[in-house]
Amino acid sequence: MWLITGTLPDPDFAIHPEAVQARSRVENNALILPGGRAVPVQRGTAALAATALLACEAYGFPLPGLLLAGDTGQGTGSRRIYAWLVTHLAKLAPAGLTFHYLFPDLDWHNRVLMALQALERKPMLAADAGFMYVAKMSGYADAYDLFTPDLGELAFLADEKAPHPFYTRGFLLAEEDNVPELLQRARRHGNCPSHIIVKGSTDYIVCNGEIAARVSQPSVPAMECIGGTGDLVTGLATAFLAGGVPLCRAAEAAARAARLLAWECAPTPSTQVGELIRRLPQVLRARKKEILGDSA
Repeated sequence: MWLITGTLPDPDFAIHPEAVQARSRVENNALILPGGRAVPVQRGTAALAATALLACEAYGFPLPGLLLAGDTGQGTGSRRIYAWLVTHLAKLAPAGLTFHYLFPDLDWHNRVLMALQALERKPMLAADAGFMYVAKMSGYADAYDLFTPDLGELAFLADEKAPHPFYTRGFLLAEEDNVPELLQRARRHGNCPSHIIVKGSTDYIVCNGEIAARVSQPSVPAMECIGGTGDLVTGLATAFLAGGVPLCRAAEAAARAARLLAWECAPTPSTQVGELIRRLPQVLRARKKEILGDSA
């Protein structure tokens, strides 16, 4: 099984470990967890999880489990997730994990990574957002299989001294012309894995440390204004990996699928990501061969 883990901006949301192995679903723009708890799909981890669930359903892939907790930036919910993983990973033995918004606690990150490395079969590891930050800060970013940064986050990965994207040094400009240089610098300092989706007006697909593809069409500029579209891309990559699509193909397919969804939905800057996600199954089924190619 594949596991998605991250936090929600709700201090009253307790950890729900039953959702790790029981089926969750998406209904009326909400994640419905086992037991009936509804989580609004707006952006962040909820948008990533809803995307992955719907994409897996559309293609008949195994559904991922969810490990979620509430955290508004104090780290309490994140530490509950870290502690649960350290305790249960050996028994769970997941095929892969996608880590998302988690408070960047270096000590707990390293405990989780040690627990993962102790497994008989190492799972595939994808990271975005806060967990990607702490993975880089730990010095073990190259233990992961996939990062999904935007241009600003790529500049952070390239800055061997920055502890957080806020502190990225100004000479590392987050511009598309600089992507090859930033990638080379991040790789040189061991601050990224060998596979990356760099999200932007052009998406760069990095496989085995090299730019393998650039995905720029179809181009829908309004997507740059909509919060949560990066989470959507990471959710698509998660779904394809959970379905056994090879890593490089899954990364390119995720970027392409998000663009085809935008083209079909014709969003405006005021469109909410939940409106896009509702249309996702229809677009994925209609464009399957175009998205997955030989993996379809």
